Amino acid sequence: MIKTTVTIEGAGRQVGQHQSVPAETSSLPQQQALLRRVFKHRLLMHYHRLIAVVVLVNALVGWYGFVEGNWLTADGFSLAALSNLVVINISLAILIRQQYVINFLFWAATSAPTSWPLSIRRILGKVYHFGGIHVGGSIMGTVWFAVLVGAMTAQFLNGSAAVSIGLLTITYSLLVLLLLIIALALPQFRARYHDYFELAHRFGGWAALILFWVQTIMFTAARPGDLSLAADLFNSLGFWLLCLVTFSVVLPWLRLRKVAVEIENPSSHVALVRFDHGVTPFAGSSTAVSRSPLTEWHSFANVPAPGEEGFRLTISRAGDWTGSFIDDLPEKVWVKGIPTAGVGNIDKLFKRVVWIATGSGIGPTLPHLLSQEVPARLVWSTRSPRKTYGDQLVDEILAVQPEALIWDTSELGRPDLVQLAYEAVQEFDAEAVICISNKKLTWQVVYGMENRGIPAYGAIWDS
Repeated sequence: MIKTTVTIEGAGRQVGQHQSVPAETSSLPQQQALLRRVFKHRLLMHYHRLIAVVVLVNALVGWYGFVEGNWLTADGFSLAALSNLVVINISLAILIRQQYVINFLFWAATSAPTSWPLSIRRILGKVYHFGGIHVGGSIMGTVWFAVLVGAMTAQFLNGSAAVSIGLLTITYSLLVLLLLIIALALPQFRARYHDYFELAHRFGGWAALILFWVQTIMFTAARPGDLSLAADLFNSLGFWLLCLVTFSVVLPWLRLRKVAVEIENPSSHVALVRFDHGVTPFAGSSTAVSRSPLTEWHSFANVPAPGEEGFRLTISRAGDWTGSFIDDLPEKVWVKGIPTAGVGNIDKLFKRVVWIATGSGIGPTLPHLLSQEVPARLVWSTRSPRKTYGDQLVDEILAVQPEALIWDTSELGRPDLVQLAYEAVQEFDAEAVICISNKKLTWQVVYGMENRGIPAYGAIWDS
C-alpha cells in the first residue's frame, strides 16, 4: 500500500491507497483582483508578450528606416536594408532554438541566487517562454520578406539591373515556402497533424536555408561596385548571419549516433529505457530520440541517478510513435545533439518547490527529486502507480519523497489538482509550483496558482 501524507488545517493525516480522502480540506483563497488576473491569462502569458516585443521592435525599426533612414526614395526601396531585416529576424528565430543557446538562457536565468526578491525570481522562471522570440522572429522575417519581394518586383518592372528574372523567381519561391511553413505551424494544424508539421519544419527549413544562400549570392553578385563577389559577400551582414545559422542547423546532426538501449516494461503502458553511451545528462534536461532520424524525433526528459553513469527515459503510451515503441521494443535508437534544458530547471530559482505530476509526468519530475538539490514536495496523480510503473520506480520515489502525495486515480478518481497544489504549498511553505501534466491540467494548475499570487510553471507546448 502506498502511504501519502496530507496536511489538513495544520494537522498531518495519513491516507492509504485504498482509503477515502478526508472531506476536510484547506479552502482555496480568493482569486486576485480582475486587473491582475487579466495579465495571468493564457493570451497574455510571457510567450505571447515576447512575440509582441519582437513585433514592436520591428515596427519601430521600420518606422525609423522609412521616415528617417531613407529606405524609400525616388529611385525605389533600399533592398539592402530590407534584406538585412529579413536575415536578422530569421536568424533570431533559428538561433533562439539552438541547443547551446537554450542551455545558456536557462543557465543565465537560474544563476540568480534565492536571496533575490521573489518578484524578480518568479519572472526569471518564465525563461522557457523563449519560443515567443522564435515565433516573433519567424513572423516578422516573413513580413519583411514580403515587403522585399514587393520592392524587388517594383524595381524589376522599372528595368533595374540589380533584379533579374532568376533572382525574382528564387525570391518568390522562398516567400511561398516561408508562408507554407508558417501556415503548417499554426497551433490548430500543429496539434492535429504534428508529424506533418515536423516534416514541413525540417525539410522546408532546409530548403529555405538553401534558397536563402542562392538568393544572397545572386543578390550580392548583381549589386554594382568594384569589389569581387567574395569580397562583397565578406562585407555583407547577411552572409555572416547565414554562416552562423547554417552552422547552428548542422551542429546537432554532427552528434547523430545510433546507440544501444536496455528497456524494461513494467506494464503495457510504459517503457523504462536505459542509456549508457558515455553521456550522463544534468537533471532537468531532455534527449531527442528517433527510430527514423530523417522523419521523426521525440524529446523525453532525462532521468539521471546521482552517482551513476548514463540515464533513463520514461516513455508512456501517448500516440502512434510511443505505442509502436512500447509494443516493438528496439535494441537501438538514434540520438542527436546534446541534453537540452527544460522547464524543470527553474526549480533552482526557489527555496522550496511543489511538483505536481500526472501519469508519465513523473519522468521529468523524478531527476529533480533524486538530486535533492532543491527541497521539494511531490503530488503525483496516476492510475495504479505500482502496477503501471513498477514497484522499483515507486519505491525509488518514496525513498527520496517519503511525504509525497501519490493519488491513485483508479481508487480515488481524478483529484482537484489546484486544491492539492495549494494545500501542498501551504504545508511545505513552498515558493513555487511546477506542473508536469497534459496541456489542459497544466494550464489549470498554473492559472489556478498564479491567480492566487503563487508562482507556477508548466510546459507551453510550443515546439
